[in-house]
Amino acid sequence: MNAAPAPLEDVDEGDVDLPLLQRFSVTAAHGGQRVDKVLALLLPEVSRSRIRQWIEANAVRVNGAAPRPRDEVVEGDVIDLEPPPAPEALAFRAEPMPLAIVHEDDEIIVVDKPPGLVVHPAAGNWSGTLLNGLLAHDRELARVPRAGIVHRLDADTSGLMVVARTLRAQTELVRQLQARSVTREYWAIVFGAAPPAGTIEAPIGRDPRNPLRFKVSRAASARPARTRFRRVQAVEAGTLKLSWIACRLDTGRTHQIRVHLESIGHPLVGDPVYRKGRPTHAQGHDAPAWARFERQALHACSLALDHPASGARMAWFRAPPPDMRALMRALGLRGGEKPVAVFE
Repeated sequence: MNAAPAPLEDVDEGDVDLPLLQRFSVTAAHGGQRVDKVLALLLPEVSRSRIRQWIEANAVRVNGAAPRPRDEVVEGDVIDLEPPPAPEALAFRAEPMPLAIVHEDDEIIVVDKPPGLVVHPAAGNWSGTLLNGLLAHDRELARVPRAGIVHRLDADTSGLMVVARTLRAQTELVRQLQARSVTREYWAIVFGAAPPAGTIEAPIGRDPRNPLRFKVSRAASARPARTRFRRVQAVEAGTLKLSWIACRLDTGRTHQIRVHLESIGHPLVGDPVYRKGRPTHAQGHDAPAWARFERQALHACSLALDHPASGARMAWFRAPPPDMRALMRALGLRGGEKPVAVFE
C-alpha cells in the first residue's frame, strides 16, 4: 500500500530489528578486545550507542555473566545477546486512553486534544501519545500511515485535530492542507496590547543556537509562513497589558503562532520557550493568574474542511479547556465559550 504524501516530518526508525536471541563465539581475531567493540564488529548494522544501551540494560552476557562495556573478551568466550525491544518498536502500539471525540464517520475522526498530550511518537515520547490512543480507539487505523494523523499540535497546545480513517481520506485531507482550504483558528492570550489586526508573513527555520526553538529566519532552509490575527479583547493586569487574539493559519509550520507572535513583541502567556523579555510564571496563591499559567495559552478552537468523501463543508468549534477558561475569567476576558466572528 502506498503511503499518502504528508506534511509531517518523518519519524526516525532507529536501528534494524534483530532476532530475539543471538549467540556468538569469540574467535582469535576478536580476542583481547572490549566486548562493546566486538559486538559493533559482529553487528555493523547496529549503532554503538544502541549496543552500549544493551550492555547497560544487562541484555548482553559473556559466559553467562553481565559484562561492562569496557570488559575484554578472549578466544572461546560465548556472548549471548537478547536485545529488549527498541522504544520506537513499541511506538505504534494501541494504548487505551480517554479521547474527546467531536465527530466520527467512516472517513474522518475529529478530536479535541487536551493540553499535555503528545500527538506523535518521537524520541522521549515513544508511548502515551495521541497516536497510541487512536490505535486503541480504531484498530483499522493501523492500515493508514501515521494512524491517519495529517497535522499536529504542540504537546501543550489544546484543541481540534482531524484524523483520516482511510488512505483516500488522508490523501484528500493532505491535498486540502496544501491548498489551504482547511481553515484553522486558534485563540491565544499574549503579553502586550496587540494591534487590532495584522498579518505576519515571515519564513521560519530552526534556531541554530537552540535545537528546541524555531525563529523567523532568512536562512535558505527556512520555510515560508503566514499567520493572520485579530485582537478580540485587551485588558490590564496590574502594570501589564494582555490581549486575547484569534489567529488563522495559512501555513502549518512547527511552533508557527508562537514564533510569529514573539517576533512582533507579543509572546504567549505561559510559553516556556518563546517569551523573550517577558516575566516567567510563578507559584503561590499570591501570584497573578497569568504568572501561574504553566503552558502556552494557545487553543485550536475552530476547524473547517471539505468532507473527503461527500465534499460537504463541515465546521467544528470547541471552547478552551478549563485551565485556559479560568485564566481568561481571572483576567476579565469574557465570551470564551462561543465562537467569535472576527475574521468574517
